[in-house]
Amino acid sequence: MANDANTTTRRLAACVLAVAALCATSAARAELYGYVDGDGVAHFSDEKLDERYKLFMKDGGSLDTANLSRPGIRTALPKPAGGDADANKLYRYVLNHPNLKVVDPMIQQIAQAQNVDPALVKAVMAVESGFNPTAVSPKGAIGLMQVIPDTGARFGVNADKRRTVEQKLTDPRMNISAGVRYLSWLMQLFPNNLELVLAAYNAGEGAVQRYNNQIPPFPETRQYVSTVLAFYQLYQPAAGPSVIRTSSGEGPSRVRVVLGGRRNMP
Repeated sequence: MANDANTTTRRLAACVLAVAALCATSAARAELYGYVDGDGVAHFSDEKLDERYKLFMKDGGSLDTANLSRPGIRTALPKPAGGDADANKLYRYVLNHPNLKVVDPMIQQIAQAQNVDPALVKAVMAVESGFNPTAVSPKGAIGLMQVIPDTGARFGVNADKRRTVEQKLTDPRMNISAGVRYLSWLMQLFPNNLELVLAAYNAGEGAVQRYNNQIPPFPETRQYVSTVLAFYQLYQPAAGPSVIRTSSGEGPSRVRVVLGGRRNMP
């Protein structure tokens, strides 16, 4: 009976690993839909939630990411799905967000110091906060890269007599520094595997490790990985001249990204 139980356990473990591997393989492929509403807010989703959402990017997160975890990498840039005006408008949005222009010098300086691709930082920021420095999630994540206070404390944000960790994380420079340091640390923990780095940034490195260093089978995390990868392509330096079609500077000033596991969240 003990041998039978052991055999069953091994088979069950093998099945779990197979399912986890399948999740990891499929997580980096997703379509991205979006629209800009009447108030100038850009909305993105991994699914066509209603008729307002138009296909923005097909298989936008399909990348060989083994070589994308460090600066200096170039990749083929995706084109707007269908080449229509709505898609081009969204492209202009993600490349010309006014808040991004404000924090870009900080991103460049901090990312280069930590040997992290600035384009990756921008992609994480787009999905995490929509470039909103005052964003606070229901789980207490703060600021542009949605840093949890415990994570901030782990990566250099310390309370003092004047300000708590939470208060310090509302400072964009401190927030970005903590978030980028965490990304850099995750890249060392999961070398040459950007999907796992992003999964860990979303769900925690412990969750990735519990699933045998595979992307956890959480809907939000799987969609998070593919959506960040889609935005990552857009922020590659080669993207600029080919997709910016206006110099007016006008466009949406806010963004809302809806992922599978977050649809019922405020």
